[in-house]
Amino acid sequence: MDIQLLYWHWLVIGMLLVVAEIFIPSFTVLWFGLGALVVGLVEMVAPMSMTTQILVWTVSSVLFAVGWFKAIKPKMAAANQNKQSRQSAIGESGLVIKLPSESTLGTMRFSTPVLDRDEWQFSCDVAVELGDRLHIQEISDQTLVVVRLD
Repeated sequence: MDIQLLYWHWLVIGMLLVVAEIFIPSFTVLWFGLGALVVGLVEMVAPMSMTTQILVWTVSSVLFAVGWFKAIKPKMAAANQNKQSRQSAIGESGLVIKLPSESTLGTMRFSTPVLDRDEWQFSCDVAVELGDRLHIQEISDQTLVVVRLD
């Protein structure tokens, strides 16, 4: 039995994968969907064998994913590190997930990313417990200075 996918099959698969990204928030399914759309568009112009279709889908999906993670995403993260973004993070609150010790900083997690990160190391002037809600007072390099608002 020889399977042959027509151009519209690839377009439907691509659209389904792109829409699936809404329900699977990993931001990886999108690249497979875009790769399938590329195959559908190329197949409309120049029919290909099934092996070539799979090869084009794989290569285009990998190129989209690598392009995103290596080129576009780092530029967006750098843009979010500007002074205005840092200033807007002041006052955000997160939960303590690892207690600080004399030699290490503590770790806290935020429900929404702060400057593109869910978890940050922190220092605090007062003793804290696991699960305490702390608020950002200052951002110093890759460490947060936090306070507990009682």
